Amino acid sequence: MTIRKILGGALALALTATAGAAVAEYPEKPVSFIVPWPPGDLEDVLTRMIAEDFQTEYGVSAAVVNKPGGGGGPFPGAIEVANAPADGYTIGSFVIGVPVVGHQIGIDELTPAKFDPLGIFLTYPFVIATSGDAPYSSMAELAEYAKSNDVALGHFGDVLTPTQVTKAFAVNAGFEWGSDAAFDALDCNTLASGDADVINTTLQLILPCLDQVKVLTAITDSRIPLVPDAPTIGELDDSLNIALWNGLFVTKDTPADVREKIIAVAAKTVMSERAQAVAKETGALVYWQGADDAAARIATDIETVDRVGKLLE
Repeated sequence: MTIRKILGGALALALTATAGAAVAEYPEKPVSFIVPWPPGDLEDVLTRMIAEDFQTEYGVSAAVVNKPGGGGGPFPGAIEVANAPADGYTIGSFVIGVPVVGHQIGIDELTPAKFDPLGIFLTYPFVIATSGDAPYSSMAELAEYAKSNDVALGHFGDVLTPTQVTKAFAVNAGFEWGSDAAFDALDCNTLASGDADVINTTLQLILPCLDQVKVLTAITDSRIPLVPDAPTIGELDDSLNIALWNGLFVTKDTPADVREKIIAVAAKTVMSERAQAVAKETGALVYWQGADDAAARIATDIETVDRVGKLLE
């Protein structure tokens, strides 16, 4: 055999190997779902379900990695996703704050906007609630009462979207909260003890005493089935139509076929019986909103957050 034939054969083998590597199908190695918060909350539970189904579907390891820190930024988990290769092996599971304001609050790693949504799958069941014997049974009645009486508001922190919406509603309705404070827990005891007159909390925390409280409004984009008579905040004030949601995100250059494989699993998981059981047990809204609709929603939410911010200046 001549040198030329030997070299030619070696080159052919090399090209074949290279071509095989180039068309290797995603996924072929472990995948990480980054949750920028501690384990145990709704977004963590549902993302773990998605990761489990991803592993079953594609036969590769898929795990949730919790990267908590910085409630109002700098979102260390999001920064990790932003800095990862755009290959679908590092997926972000983010609340509204990351894609809506992350690139607007001086976080260099997230500026300009780094992420595209694959889909939104969760709306946290935030509500404004008061005790059953409160002298008001609607937000309109609360607004009238608060114009001549001090009403103490309890919330989880000023940086949260539901808190800002609650305060912006007061501005638009022409009243001021008598006082407000952040609490680590906002549940039945908070109202029973009189620590706050009105609380901005999640429905799941007041489910044990739901028959003893009044849910005045839901800070969600559709009514919560467990309290169907409570209007959404958007029904009461269209300018505040926003919710605290969570979705899956990848960096902007991630290939379309990779996105489609992630979406195929996630969309099926969140509509599964076990995921919908979470919704029934907690009042959370669990669904799948596709990439295009999610992107449009984010654009609208950016405008709403900006509007709310100006109201609270």
